[in-house]
Amino acid sequence: MQERDRRQPGQGREQAAGANGSVAHQLIAAHLVEGTLEPGGDIGLRVDQTLTQDATGTLVMQELEAIGLDRVRTEVSVQYVDHNILQTDERNAEDHAFLRSAARRFGLWYSKPGNGVSHPVHMQRFGIPGKTLAGSDSHTCAAGSLGMFAVGTGGLEVALAMAGRPLRLTMPQIWGVRLTGRLPDWVSAKDVVLEMLRRHGVKGAVNRVLEYHGPGLASLSAMDRHVIANMGAELGATTSVFSADDTVRAFLRSEGREDAHREITPAADVRYDLTEEIDLSSLEPLIARPTSPGNVVPVREVAGEPCDQAVIGSSANPGLRDYAVAAAMAKGRQTPPGVSFDINPTSRETLTDLTRAGDMTALIQAGARVHQAGCLGCIGMGQAPAAGRNSLRTFPRNFPGRSGTEDDAVWLCSPETAAASALTGAVTDPRAWARQAGLSPPDVPTLRREPVNRTMLQEPLPAEEALRVELDRGPGISALPELGPLPDELEVPVLLRTGDDVSTDEISPAGARALPYRSNIPKLAGFTFTRIDPTYPERAAGHRDSHPADEARGGHAVVGGDNYGQGSSREHAALTARYLGLRLVIAKSYARIHWQNLANFGVLALEFEDPADHDRIEQGDVLHLSGLHAALAPGAEPRLVARNTTRGEEYRLRHRLPAGRRASVLAGGIIPALAAEEAGDGSTGAQPGADQAADPDA
Repeated sequence: MQERDRRQPGQGREQAAGANGSVAHQLIAAHLVEGTLEPGGDIGLRVDQTLTQDATGTLVMQELEAIGLDRVRTEVSVQYVDHNILQTDERNAEDHAFLRSAARRFGLWYSKPGNGVSHPVHMQRFGIPGKTLAGSDSHTCAAGSLGMFAVGTGGLEVALAMAGRPLRLTMPQIWGVRLTGRLPDWVSAKDVVLEMLRRHGVKGAVNRVLEYHGPGLASLSAMDRHVIANMGAELGATTSVFSADDTVRAFLRSEGREDAHREITPAADVRYDLTEEIDLSSLEPLIARPTSPGNVVPVREVAGEPCDQAVIGSSANPGLRDYAVAAAMAKGRQTPPGVSFDINPTSRETLTDLTRAGDMTALIQAGARVHQAGCLGCIGMGQAPAAGRNSLRTFPRNFPGRSGTEDDAVWLCSPETAAASALTGAVTDPRAWARQAGLSPPDVPTLRREPVNRTMLQEPLPAEEALRVELDRGPGISALPELGPLPDELEVPVLLRTGDDVSTDEISPAGARALPYRSNIPKLAGFTFTRIDPTYPERAAGHRDSHPADEARGGHAVVGGDNYGQGSSREHAALTARYLGLRLVIAKSYARIHWQNLANFGVLALEFEDPADHDRIEQGDVLHLSGLHAALAPGAEPRLVARNTTRGEEYRLRHRLPAGRRASVLAGGIIPALAAEEAGDGSTGAQPGADQAADPDA
């Protein structure tokens, strides 16, 4: 791999251990500062770039302030404003002003509202093959399309990376997915990743990196690869990677950045930990039914279902061709009166291309509604569908209520399927539609055609000038809450018991009602778990306030099912519950990022040794645990017992916290642990965040 080695002496000392010649191993080895390449071990990676967006970035900037950072220490850090760009009142505008001032203060690039969605814009403007990227957005993995090792994680992890600390992960298995053949007419990249979800579901790639390779790769554009890499998050993958080949070079050339290219391909004798093969020529149009990305069926099986809304856009389908193919299908045609056809351009550059080529005119004349360049409907900020009416979207997620409508019915599909369904008013296989319309597959562009426009990006200020910037903190921006240490024993009620696959959207909702309070933790806490139980915030606050001085009894517990906390990386889902008194979560298993976020804010995350015990606990039961400090001591056996004092039962539990994570939980979170470290108090043990991420599903 042709990349300058910036490791210090002694770093990466065992990088070759377990190397298999994959692109993923090359990327990890070049950035390895701790650990080895053996799957399941703890590793620390040097981070070259970071990405934050406005829904998560306000907390990140407050965390930078809390840890006392003067200036980011990465090569490139970018703050995007793409999620909350509907300014229905002053709150979003205040956050934008705060983020701009923080970017100027700490040395970040700033992408203005309307410039576009973070992931495709970062790919266009900043992505470099061979680099590492940590982002406070779970779809940061999309940058793997350029041959980067890009990981979505909680905001506090990104803040620490900005401060120069390693990103710590469990060394994943590398899953080689060999692509052969070529996609048939009217089948596109979205159908490739939907096929992976059809085969493996939303947990199929937990603690794994998906590496796509093989002869079929040559037929996929860089943005096609972005589509596939983006939704690796829906499979639970640590990230997805592709080779940095001639296709990537052509993409960077079209963006005026060919000098950033370096070739990175698998070794001739590459060996993968797991293998898979997809014959692209065998695929057909697929669609994920409500309410899970893993609920995938062929479009032909559900053809004829009503279509009331179709939306094209989001980071999951951001390429020029995704809009151009819809424009070619819509040209000279009209959507039925009852269908809302929505277009979300994903970058200002793509919007310019579509406009100058006449594609936007074709869409508008067909009845399309054109929105700002941003996330919008994907995060529930506008474009909410009618209750119970089918909305077909080229988005990555369709968790219940994420659209902004509680009783929604969101389907995930390709642009071809979305456009065909918008034009007919029913779920439609685009192959059948094309035959009836007499339309051959259009020859659409995959690379930008207009000059690059960088005017929506503000460069970092020089360091001396940045130090004089004061943060523009509006009245709606609260301080981070103070979090106390974990007591040695807990006697807490179970305020909520959930089923499997609860998402962070259900824990801390997005959407136009809640998300504008992302900078105000006390206010946002009032929405916590309300999609599951509207009474939770009031009950949690009441219990916390009834025991204000009793550390052992002043908190509460939540009991979760399998894959608890899947979905978004937003750390609000851990922090708002912690603010309301959550001290303990016991689940069958956890999604990677949420498990990390719980520990980051001092919540003890335990697992049932016998998953059947989940069903023996009821809401309102009181659980008693003792000896927590001993169980979290370095080297201690990671097993505990919880006694249900309501039912007279006991449950055997375990945790998967390495030494640094144990120290953080004991201290009440990473920030209190850092404060203790700064003060010279060694009581918390290992360095905060060290050995942090032994994945709970490993």
